[in-house]
Amino acid sequence: MKPAPTLTVIGLGLIGGSLVRAVKAKSLPYHVLGVARREEIRKEALACGAVDEACATAAAAAPKSDIVVLALPVLLIPEALREIAPLLPDGAVVTDVGSTKLGLTQMAEEVLPPGVSFVGGHPIAGTENSGFAASFPELFQGARCILTPGRSASSNAVEIVRKLWEGVGSRVEIMDPALHDRILAVISHLPHIVAYALVNAAAAADGEHPGLLGYTGGGFRDFTRIAASDAVMWRDICLDNRDEVLEAVDSFIEEMAHLRDLVREKDGTGLEKAFNAARTVRRSLTPGGGGSDA
Repeated sequence: MKPAPTLTVIGLGLIGGSLVRAVKAKSLPYHVLGVARREEIRKEALACGAVDEACATAAAAAPKSDIVVLALPVLLIPEALREIAPLLPDGAVVTDVGSTKLGLTQMAEEVLPPGVSFVGGHPIAGTENSGFAASFPELFQGARCILTPGRSASSNAVEIVRKLWEGVGSRVEIMDPALHDRILAVISHLPHIVAYALVNAAAAADGEHPGLLGYTGGGFRDFTRIAASDAVMWRDICLDNRDEVLEAVDSFIEEMAHLRDLVREKDGTGLEKAFNAARTVRRSLTPGGGGSDA
């Protein structure tokens, strides 16, 4: 009987950890190899049965791998890709879980050898928590996962990655990497920037009026929940998708300026019109539509 393909997940944080847990929870036919620098994470992943094998380095895992998932912060993925590229066996498929796609997809086309396909991946799933301890197997159930194949990716490679994500419960769609980055800048990256800015503004006001933050209610906490997300991860995402993020921020600033002007001019009719327009759009969003923290 043909042995199960080796699925190597490099990085066992929230996303990578949840992926290996989901693969095992759903009894998918993979030999799972987890890569984590910290020994305690490797031991924990082995002890709970999330992985069959664990390595400390990507280089040690690469030659054994049929499918590689780079589950690292976006600015660390290129370094890992360069490290494993010459070590991968012919026919291997590489994918990732990053929130930015265009630059990485172009780079993968340059560094991966012939016979190795890159299929960019972005599971639209997450929480404000991070690390293997925060991972759980249901994270991807019903969530959208966007695939952005490189030009040289074979149709078979795309199907291999599609099968993996559908196997853990995701709804998969294919998208151009540039379009992906444009969309995510508006619906994911911008909301995080806004949440961070709002919390910082409230903290500054609390400095002037101590105790102000003690009055925050459910609305403020719900709106700013994502400001508790990993700062390094979101720093990297904003820098890697800089042009699209700047365009989204500029558009938001224009909208805020418009609302500011309506308030300044005491234009109640204009404010009601703007609020109702937003209310209509917000109420049209379907639950489980694929939005998330990344």
